[in-house]
Amino acid sequence: MTNFINIALIITSVALIVSVILQNKGIGLGGLTNTDTGGVFSARRGIEKTLFWVTIILSALFFILTLAAVIIGK
Repeated sequence: MTNFINIALIITSVALIVSVILQNKGIGLGGLTNTDTGGVFSARRGIEKTLFWVTIILSALFFILTLAAVIIGK
């Protein structure tokens, strides 16, 4: 059981790192075009919105798996 949780933690942490890196705060994924991003707040659309929710889900899963590893490790 501990091996399964450790492998799941590794996979989740790598996926979480990738999803955070893909969220380039200054430009965003839509920054390849010449659109004005003058405002601080912008609406998330398309893949940016999906990536935002994937990051939240992965972080919650990582937290739950970490708690399970600590509880089982005792």
